[in-house]
Amino acid sequence: MRYFKNLITKFILMMQKWPGLMAALAFCSGIASFILVERKESFSQIIALLLLTSWLWLIIDNWLRDQVEQRFGILLSPNFMRFALQMVQQESLFFALPFFLAATTWNHPQAAFTCLIALCAFISVVDPIYYKKLARHNVLFMVFHNFALFVVISVTLPILLHLTTDQSIQIALVTAIILTLPSLGNVMPHARWWRFPLLALLLSALSAGLWQLRSWVPPAALRLTDIALAYEVDRQQRKPMNSIQHLDTHSLHEQGLYSWSAVKAPRGLNEKIFHVWVHNKQVVDRIPLNISGGREEGYRAWSHKTNFPADSTGKWEVHVVTNSGQLIGLTKFTVSP
Repeated sequence: MRYFKNLITKFILMMQKWPGLMAALAFCSGIASFILVERKESFSQIIALLLLTSWLWLIIDNWLRDQVEQRFGILLSPNFMRFALQMVQQESLFFALPFFLAATTWNHPQAAFTCLIALCAFISVVDPIYYKKLARHNVLFMVFHNFALFVVISVTLPILLHLTTDQSIQIALVTAIILTLPSLGNVMPHARWWRFPLLALLLSALSAGLWQLRSWVPPAALRLTDIALAYEVDRQQRKPMNSIQHLDTHSLHEQGLYSWSAVKAPRGLNEKIFHVWVHNKQVVDRIPLNISGGREEGYRAWSHKTNFPADSTGKWEVHVVTNSGQLIGLTKFTVSP
């Protein structure tokens, strides 16, 4: 028993002395999990489960502190709980970051969301900013805490339960609110009672706003590995034929156009996606497709558009989106007269 007591004490002191070490370990575990998910290894599910357990641990903080004091004779101070909360946030943000980096379409507002995750991860490891700027403002700290929880749930749910992207983001938004308030109650033990209903309303408003901007959230469980345009598709080989050098209105109306895409769903997800055809920033068609994961190069699917408008000249885009509207990837092309 004394050995475990000394071990826990040494670990706490080491993490407090080198806080950057925890961030490095968190980022490495995130990359390792990303690679393991790609290879369908069950170890990635264990990491995801441990990460979610650490958030639940924050909720039962008071009971846990009593148990640690009884069994090991260690009295955990509120400062230690602040440090533990910081570690969990670091692990969550750095764990999720590789997944979002791989799924982000960088010429889209999604880039802002992924950069926000990277910024929050940076703040979590810089103690002067984290403790002196962020932690002193309860509302900002609560939003930061809620965002870290939403990000990690968005990644871990598809890994653990094979949920679709649509299901994952809805559950993540609701669960982040439910778990944030109890854990913050331990961090702000002397806050007045009326603050928590107000915080709940604020979190609900932020979640509703994020749902409206869900196209800005990269689908961490899906990734576009290839997209191409063609006049013909080899249905046996499931690949496009005769790469297009020039697009004009005559060819579009005579032959139509195929949009071919390969979407990777590493955990073998079954999901409905859409090819959304956009002409001069106006949506003109939305074609549903069903995909299933497992193939290393991505599940290949295509849509064939034949009903082009009479005046088809101008700028076109084909967006590959999930059922909830999250962008997986896109391609752009221009049609000449």
